[in-house]
Amino acid sequence: MTTITDRLQDILATIQSAQASSQYQQSVKLIAVSKAQQAAAIREAYTAGQTIFGENYLQEALDKQAQLADLDIEWHFIGPIQSNKTQPISQHFAWVHSVDRLKIAQRLNDARPADQPPLQVCIQVNVSNEDSKSGVSPAELATLATEIEKLPRLKLRGLMAIPAPTLNVNQQIAQFKLVRECYDALLAQGFALDTLSMGMSEDYVAAISEGASFVRIGSALFGARPAVNK
Repeated sequence: MTTITDRLQDILATIQSAQASSQYQQSVKLIAVSKAQQAAAIREAYTAGQTIFGENYLQEALDKQAQLADLDIEWHFIGPIQSNKTQPISQHFAWVHSVDRLKIAQRLNDARPADQPPLQVCIQVNVSNEDSKSGVSPAELATLATEIEKLPRLKLRGLMAIPAPTLNVNQQIAQFKLVRECYDALLAQGFALDTLSMGMSEDYVAAISEGASFVRIGSALFGARPAVNK
């Protein structure tokens, strides 16, 4: 039977190969997407060497953080953010990848404890124009980035995207190229960015080819995801 440890090693090998082939030659880190997974599965992945975990649902994440408090895990929040949950998100995560409006950024900033380093954040951009997806339009990116950079308890690192799902590799690459173009446009305007959070289990190789520095992988690592109560 294939274990989490086996899958992790396979994924890391694939990341390394894709990274070597990418024109950007960037460092690529794996976020193990652990939503709906039991604490025991996270512990197994951690024991195998994985230290970065991404969660989508706040209460579920807080419960697991309490169960795994003995582990030196770097927790990333990667799901949609409700205004009334910004305070615990800001206090219990090192990174937030899904900032999509100034109100959320301001609330995260105001709630970040002074004894913690600034919260590392990415702006979620919607390059596929999907109504069902969170994220700002490419045209709104520079304005939001400018405002976030004024917030002292946040550190803007880059962009996150969840393009429309497709198994067509050429379409995957085309969509990630759009995200890369948004990122490059911000760099050209003087924003000090270093992070592209894009690519999941079905398309992370294509994402790495276009410069992803974080890939978010769940089912390919943990197996089929069980049902979860949000």
